[in-house]
Amino acid sequence: MNARLGLSLLLLLLAGCTPGLEQRQGYSVDTRLAAQGARPRVKTIVIHYTAEDFSSSLATLIDKDVSVHYLIPTQPPQHRGTPLIWQLVPEKELAWHAGASYWRGATRLNDTSVGIELVNPGYRTTAQGRQFYPFAPAQIAALLPLLRDLISRYHIQPQNIVGHSDIAPQRKQDPGARFPWAQLAVQGIGAWPEPARVEELLQGRDRLQPVAQEALLSLLARYGYEVNAAVTPAQQQKLIAAFQMHFRPASYSGRADAETWAIAQALVEKYGR
Repeated sequence: MNARLGLSLLLLLLAGCTPGLEQRQGYSVDTRLAAQGARPRVKTIVIHYTAEDFSSSLATLIDKDVSVHYLIPTQPPQHRGTPLIWQLVPEKELAWHAGASYWRGATRLNDTSVGIELVNPGYRTTAQGRQFYPFAPAQIAALLPLLRDLISRYHIQPQNIVGHSDIAPQRKQDPGARFPWAQLAVQGIGAWPEPARVEELLQGRDRLQPVAQEALLSLLARYGYEVNAAVTPAQQQKLIAAFQMHFRPASYSGRADAETWAIAQALVEKYGR
């Protein structure tokens, strides 16, 4: 038998019975050696609200311009005793949900994130200012197991579970001041400062006492937000407000105060950079 023909037959036989050898359409591959330099595509989870009802949101998200990996209705229907969530894009593929974005040194967050949209009207404008809508308990109950699953499979760090407003504070407000970040933290999901450390850092000062804005912005940059020399005072205020909506939603004026500084310092200490 011709040696080359014999080798080809042997490889074909091995491909049919040896784990790690796969025969594909017109070629075969050996998958038994894995490069140590490989990294998962997914490093970040970005949470959004839709600002539309379910039908409108679904129509928008399956069209050509924007997309997201998961969509969770306000009241998810049940399927075999579990809440039903819509997956619109496979996790291995990119979805167009983040836009121009930055987090912890990375840009183009679409490339490295899973996007989750929660059906929610967003906010309404009143005489008292912007009022965000709460999220339904059933919706958050459906979100929690999805987050746990993603965190487990991709080894997502707590500080990399963020809102759209964290990665694009100049453009976005979602998921808004009513998203229950603290509730998620109690469940072991996402970053949160240690309350005792925040109180220790405050040293009895008035929580809203003004602090040097440069010092606060330096901490926000260390934690992960985009801060650079080109940021205008108005943009600085938006950035601080985005941080406050996430970690101090009772007051998100965008002003640099003692409590915001203490929260940022506690987060940097806990999660590093």
